[in-house]
Order: sequence, then C-alpha cells, then structure tokens
Amino acid sequence: MTAPGLPPRISACLFDLDGVITRTADLHARAWRAMFDDFLQRRSAATGEPFVPFDLDNDYRDYVDGRPRVDGARAFLESRHIVVAQGSETDPPTADTVIGLSRRKDALFLELLKSEGVVVYEDAARYLQRLRSAGVPRAVVSASRHTSAVLAAAKLDQAFDAQVDGVVAEQQHLAGKPAPDTYLEAARRLGVAPAHAAVFEDALAGVAAGRAGHFGFVVGLDRSGTAREALAAHGAHVVVADFDELMGQPTASAR
Repeated sequence: MTAPGLPPRISACLFDLDGVITRTADLHARAWRAMFDDFLQRRSAATGEPFVPFDLDNDYRDYVDGRPRVDGARAFLESRHIVVAQGSETDPPTADTVIGLSRRKDALFLELLKSEGVVVYEDAARYLQRLRSAGVPRAVVSASRHTSAVLAAAKLDQAFDAQVDGVVAEQQHLAGKPAPDTYLEAARRLGVAPAHAAVFEDALAGVAAGRAGHFGFVVGLDRSGTAREALAAHGAHVVVADFDELMGQPTASAR
C-alpha cells in the first residue's frame, strides 16, 4: 500500500473534512460571522463600546476553525475580552451564553448547508480515489456534528473506512483539536500506529493536533493562499495548495 505523494512509511491517511475535502469551511466561516456580528452589534448598542466585526479570515483561522463549536465560541470571546456565562445544555440558540451562541452558529450553518449544498474539491476526490485504488485505509476526522450529513450530500459516505466526528467525540469524551485525541482514535479504528499515518488539515488547530499526536506526516492545505507560514509554524511537515501539488502535478482549481 503506497500513499501518493507521501513518505514510504505512511500506510494510512486521516482527513479533516471542511476545507480539505469539501468547501463547507466557507459555510462554517460565514455562519460564525453572522452569529458573532449580530451578538457584537447588540453588545455595542448596549455598552457603547465600538463594534468590531468578526474577521472572516483571521478570527476564523485563529480561534474557531477546526475546534468544537463551544471551544471556538469561547476562544473568540476570550480574544475580545468578553465574558459571558458558559450556559447549560438546555440553553436555546437565542441565549447569549457560550453554549447558546454556539448553537445559534450551528443553526445558521444548517440553513446555509440546506440552501447551498456541498461542493467537493475535485483534487480531493481524485486523491481519495487513488488511495482507494491503492488499498490505503482512509478516515475522516472532523469537529462537526454534521459530518454524516455533509458526506451524504457530497456522495462521499462510502469514501472512508472510519469516521470520528463531533458526535463520536462527545460520546467518548474526546478532547477537540488542537488536542490529538480524535486523530488518535481514528488511527486506532484503522488499526495503524500514529507514526505510520498522515494527517491532512487546513486548520491551525488541526495541524497542531497532528504534531501533538506524533503522526508520521502532517500535510497543511492552504487553499486560500494566505496561511502557508502559519500552517508551517503550527507543525505541518509540508504545506500545499491542494492535493495535485502534493503529488507534483499542476495545481487545479476546484469548481
């Protein structure tokens, strides 16, 4: 079993979903922005403090991308020195608590998913097919609780041999990225040691998780062309624009 574009020691591949396989990272980012901007505008009106909108690039990348949604909401609020109650699991999406805000973001994401659907990166689809043809085991590892729905919409529900997502993480009490727990669980399900598995990530937290788990190779995907240095600084062994570049082929844009 040989994984194209990877060192010979690698015998299994572990993929983040949003922004690596599908274009749903954009939907997540827009949902975060809509939720936080509404909250920040209301807070500005109540306190008189200036309204500083959620930055779709830097705030998303630095605080919420790749993390479980509650962790992401908390991290962003802390970055703005905003203190709100954690809340409880009974909080509705209208509650201005960490849990309520994260649920509001989730509802907005589902609305976007329903209205706009899922686009698969063509280079990712080709790479997954090459791995499948070569007999290389594959797992998807995502913080999202909607991984199954996204995979089904993208017709990729048969593309992976294992799945570790937000639902599994909650059931098994696995820490979210940047902790390596979900990736380690995926490697365990594939029956491969971390040293012989590659992690594919576009999120800084995900790349950090790959290195923290001592995985054999960590690939950073910089599809935006703006995060190459940051991905490398967080531990990526190599940073590429897409899977075609990884395999030494001309870069192809996703449709």
